[in-house]
Parts: sequence; C-alpha cells; structure tokens
Amino acid sequence: MLIHEIAITLVPLVGDTNGKKLIAYCGDVEEVFRESKKNLLKIPGISIKTVESIINNKEIFNRAEQEINFIEKNQIEPIFYLSSRYPKRLKQCTDSPMMIYFKGKADLNPARVISIVGTRTPTNQGRMNCERFVEAMANYNIQIISGLAYGIDICAHRNSLKNHIPTIGVLGSGLDKIYPAIHKSTAMEMMAENGGILTEFMSGTDPDKQNFPKRNRIVAGMSDAIIIVESGNKGGSLITAQLGFGYNRDVAAYPGRPDDAMSKGCNMLIKSNMASMIESAEDLVKLMNWDTQNKKNQQIQKSIFVELNDTEKLLFNLLNDGQPINIDILSLKTGLPMSKTSAALLTMEFKGLVKALPGKTYQILN
Repeated sequence: MLIHEIAITLVPLVGDTNGKKLIAYCGDVEEVFRESKKNLLKIPGISIKTVESIINNKEIFNRAEQEINFIEKNQIEPIFYLSSRYPKRLKQCTDSPMMIYFKGKADLNPARVISIVGTRTPTNQGRMNCERFVEAMANYNIQIISGLAYGIDICAHRNSLKNHIPTIGVLGSGLDKIYPAIHKSTAMEMMAENGGILTEFMSGTDPDKQNFPKRNRIVAGMSDAIIIVESGNKGGSLITAQLGFGYNRDVAAYPGRPDDAMSKGCNMLIKSNMASMIESAEDLVKLMNWDTQNKKNQQIQKSIFVELNDTEKLLFNLLNDGQPINIDILSLKTGLPMSKTSAALLTMEFKGLVKALPGKTYQILN
C-alpha cells in the first residue's frame, strides 16, 4: 500500500488534485494502477496524456521502493492524505499534498496552531516583536509553525523552544537536506522537544526556488492563523499570507512606518483588508477568541481541582502547563514514591484529567 501511495505522487501530469480525484473514483490508490485505460478515461478532467502517464511509468515503483528504504532507515513517518494522522486543517485545502514526510514528536492535529513568518532580514524591532509574541503565546497551549528559514522563521522556532512551545519547520527540500544547513541543530532540537520537521518532498530533493511557494501552502494550510511580523513588498511571507487568506484562515500583521522597507508588505496586507492589524500577542488572542476559551477552561479546572486529593493536586499543578512530563520526573519533583505517583496518575486518567503517552510520559487533557 505504501509503495502505491508514494508512487502516485511520482506520476508525471497527475499532481495532488487529480491524484485525489483518481483515488476517489477508483476506490483506493492501488486500484488506480490496476484500472483499465478505458475506465480511467471516463473520469472527468483526466486527460489521455495523464492516463498514459499512469500506465507507462511503471519504473516509478523502483523509486518508491528506494524512498521506503530511506524513510525506514531514518525513522521518518510517511503520512498519506487518507490517514488519520494527516493534519486535518491541511486536508481541508484542495491543493494539499497527497503525501507528507514527518520526523519528530509533534501532534499534527493540536487544538491551536499558528504560523509565524516574515522577512529573512528583519530589523531589531522585528526580532523583538517576534520574541515577545512567542513568549506571550506560551500560556495558550499553542503550536507554532514556520519555514526554518533565516530571519523571522528561525527567530520563531528558537523562541518557541526557549518557551517550551512545540514547533514544526516545513521544508522546501527532502528531509535528507536541512536548509539552511546552519539551522540543522535547531531542527534537531525541535524534533527532540515535541516538535518536528515536515515536507512533501522526497529524499534527494534540493531546496530549489520553485519548491518554496509549495512549502508555503503547507505552512498556511496547517494553521488557524498566519502572523506576518515583518515583510517587504515581495517575498514568501506575503505568499503565505495570501494563501492563508484564500484558505479562509485568519491573517494578522504587525504595522510599521510607511518609509520602513520591512513594513511595506505588512502595511499593504492591512490596507487591503487581507490581514488584521496586531501590535501584540494579546491582540491575536482577542481576534481568535482564545481569551474567552481560556477563562472557561480555568473555571472548569478550578472546579475539578476541588475534587482532587493532595497527591493528585501536586501532580495536576506540575502538568498544568500542558507539556508532557515523564513519570520519573513527576516522582522526583513531588517527592512521592513511584508506586504512589503511578497510582495517582492512573486515577487521574480514569477521571479524564490526564492521558498517558509513549515513553512513560503524561499530559493534562484540555
């Protein structure tokens, strides 16, 4: 099955939209390659050249087999668009990739996701705005996505790590080529800290210029909101904003002085009503109504807290920031024996307060 899922992404002239259409008409991906030429031609919008490309390109299975060997060797997770693991937000976009390749520990369907993008040559003010924004978002159970590029992207990733916020980098290359290479250590840290790196490109794909607009649609599609910190009047961050606007995502931008080159893109988005103006993280929280939701959650947590015994309250407080914690660390921090810690966590799990994760870690349920 996996070999067919990878193979269909390799067929010339098919692409993501037609590939999904073919699978829908044929029933599953394997049947696309088994179906007769006559029946394939009956599918609306599928040309004879596309059908011939499917029938006459059997060598793609050799390349698909090579990719399977690569992902197994490097512990990469291939995620087809029909999988429950596929990002639900991205799946809503008609041009979303059929296959993505992911490495890391992040939840690809978290409660809240924002992308932070901007110029590769930010001003000191732009960096400061990014740092302050990310730090303030640490209280909102958020995941942050960006493109691992120079400037605002890497600023967003590094400050996410600093504030213990899961962060995902979307690449314009295969996962064998972290670009830029200078950001590889940050990418490794992201993978280790409940984040990860993701791409639609197979191994051996160079970070060519034409790949980045495709990368940007994933950044936009996976997000609830796109934040542009700084941008000139051209560039990838504007493409991401425009794609997000087209996907009916919330777009927000920091304004700047009219004569600042790195504010022209943000100002243009605000003037054209493609982006809401924000000056802080609190503005985004209000835009997304997350302040109201958090107050409700806090009220619910307070009512739950009254029902807990002293041991459970200790554990609840440690887990209350939303980050997964290993049971050994919980036992160490509370000073409780492992047996008592384990028993209390099991009780809390039955009450629907926490969930057990791989690696003997636990996380509070929102």
